[in-house]
Amino acid sequence: MKEDLLALAPELALLAAAVAGLLIGSWLPRRRQWIVAALAAAACVTGIGAAAGAPGRARTVFSGTFAVDTATAAGRLIVLLALLLVCGMSATRMRRDRREAEYYVLLLLTGAGTLAMIGAADLLMLFAGYLLASVPAYALAGFAKDDAGTEAALKYYLMGALLGTVMLAGVAALYGAGHATLYAGLRAGLPAAPHALVAAGLVAVLAGVLFKAGAVPAHFWVPDVAEGATAPIAAYVTTLPKIGALIAAHRFLHQALPSGVDWPLLIAVLAAASMTLGNLAAFFQASVTRLLAYSAISQVGYLLMAVAVATRSELARPALLFYLAAYALTNLGAFAVVAELPRARAIDDYRGLARRRPGLAAVLVVCLLGLVGTPPTGVFLGKLGVFSAAMDGGYAWLAVLAVVNTVASLFYYLRWLTPLFRPAPSPVAEPPHAGRRSWPAGVAYVAGALSLALGVVGGAVLPFLQEVPKGQQLSLTCPDAKFQ
Repeated sequence: MKEDLLALAPELALLAAAVAGLLIGSWLPRRRQWIVAALAAAACVTGIGAAAGAPGRARTVFSGTFAVDTATAAGRLIVLLALLLVCGMSATRMRRDRREAEYYVLLLLTGAGTLAMIGAADLLMLFAGYLLASVPAYALAGFAKDDAGTEAALKYYLMGALLGTVMLAGVAALYGAGHATLYAGLRAGLPAAPHALVAAGLVAVLAGVLFKAGAVPAHFWVPDVAEGATAPIAAYVTTLPKIGALIAAHRFLHQALPSGVDWPLLIAVLAAASMTLGNLAAFFQASVTRLLAYSAISQVGYLLMAVAVATRSELARPALLFYLAAYALTNLGAFAVVAELPRARAIDDYRGLARRRPGLAAVLVVCLLGLVGTPPTGVFLGKLGVFSAAMDGGYAWLAVLAVVNTVASLFYYLRWLTPLFRPAPSPVAEPPHAGRRSWPAGVAYVAGALSLALGVVGGAVLPFLQEVPKGQQLSLTCPDAKFQ
């Protein structure tokens, strides 16, 4: 069977770099392990070039198990850029670590799993992507081998193993009901299946996807892992898995389930629960990482609004993709500031930061207000698009609840921002490399600038995220491309 391997160029770039990095890292002396980090960055850049520069048709490859379309292309770009920023955020901490090579290999593998979830058009491909995205992430959560990291990795693994098993049972149930694992086959076969079996399979598959997204009720691991893992890995687990899971959920619900299955209300209720619980839990958090973790749970609630109306509004998919890009940049920018100041664990530790490190304070202001949805950041346009899609899809009550949660979230973000401009009784905790060039600080400036830029040029980006009918050409690099 002849297949187009170039259609999987970004995924193959990450996998090839992971294998090469593992082999090369086994022979390199410790002082030269940075070569594997450079290899990981090169793989991300190569994948970005392959995803953005190669036009193609909206189609499926490898016997229909992997979809190559606008959502896949946009998801690849978001994941690879985010992975590149995480690698940059990790450079200072991991330099000359005795397991530096293994760290970047694990990042590459879990990134490849996320890309597999994004393009999955088959239940078995979705589950394989889930496993590849999850197992290396468990090791990364406990990579520091301290008490907090070990506890975080254990909780992450136990929740992932439990819900992964449930997800596999759901795959089996849907296969038994629809006699297929391809989404197209399920859409044709499920209408004649028993409704109870279809419902059980749907809920079980969603359990695994919601775990990756960090949504209610599969959210318990998020704050503990964010607090126990290192800052770059906390940034990873609150950003990249969400991209893969939410695009995978949108594709699965939109393409695999027949119109007779009434799932939108279930997703809408989960969206409402996620945004509300995340906001309420974040209100009085003193730890900055736990605050960002609960913020990430609330952001999943807003993003799930677009999934809930996937079949009801044409605005849903472009709004979801744009919001994911904006959230990834904004959240990574905030975590990069946290990584630059590893000794500042609590909100009060940031007192006087505007005086001592005005650049970092500016990035933090942009990112935290961006997470609220303040113009002109990218998240503002993302939220506006998602709210519009919810209204267009008949869920006005959900859009109203989201607006109320957005206003309420301003409280805990301002709790963090206010100390920045107050005089500090003692110097703000500074890293050992303060005053020198630092990779986390550079990532913070880049992510903050891109978040603002995405908000400014969002009107030009959104047309590239529109639905492209099968058979038409799509390209993310041609400004004259027409979408109908």
